Amino acid sequence: MPEVSRYAVGAPCWLDLASPDVGASKEFYRGLFGWSSYTLTVDTFGDYEMFTLGGVQGPEVAAMQGLLDSTQQPSWTCYFSTGDAQECSRAVAAAGGQEQAEPRAVAHLGRMAQFADTRGADFGVWEPYEFPGAAVWDEPSALSWVELVAPDVGEARRFYGEVFGWTAVDRPYYRSGYTVWKVDDHPVAGMIPMDEFWPADHPTHWMPYFTVTDCDASAARAVELGARLRVPPSDVPSARFAVMNDPVGARLAIVTQSRVY
Repeated sequence: MPEVSRYAVGAPCWLDLASPDVGASKEFYRGLFGWSSYTLTVDTFGDYEMFTLGGVQGPEVAAMQGLLDSTQQPSWTCYFSTGDAQECSRAVAAAGGQEQAEPRAVAHLGRMAQFADTRGADFGVWEPYEFPGAAVWDEPSALSWVELVAPDVGEARRFYGEVFGWTAVDRPYYRSGYTVWKVDDHPVAGMIPMDEFWPADHPTHWMPYFTVTDCDASAARAVELGARLRVPPSDVPSARFAVMNDPVGARLAIVTQSRVY
């Protein structure tokens, strides 16, 4: 499979899982996606579990850390490529967001920062040094799309437009509409609104989509491994997808054709 050597500024490039049970999460994703892993230890960052495809020496596709404290929820954090993490931090503040973790180096690989948008959705940025991000994109068992679930579409369009320069385009994929964000006319992310069908107290969040060759079979396998389906395998115009919480509660989606935009 071809490996990715660079990502456009503003495009999703990496993701990591915050898990209360690192061992259980490794077992689940090994069973679902065939991921292997190795531990990267950084003095200022702690242990960072790197998930790989095709064995420990294979390309890196995601990462994982244990929860930092009892207030942190199990979740996937999506990272977007940037040329300057510090400048991005200033842009987030100017747009009304909050810095959760200031820009900091991860060894020789790059610089990372984490934020929350104006409605509390967590996301991060990655400024690459020697490591551009996920080495595989839109291949089986790899990340292929990221999507924001938001209560205020207009506010989210404003915020991410100011931070990343994204252009918002309407698409008829969801009952209440769907937003595709683009950079230089290239789709980079999506957004669905929290309409009346969502619980009033449901938090806004970013959700990763992973490509699988058979959505129905992978959804069934995920349930066998302890996941809870939130949306059973369903069709949209160009894909079949399912949404689940993994055994520790982190939300993710799988898709048989990743080009949902």
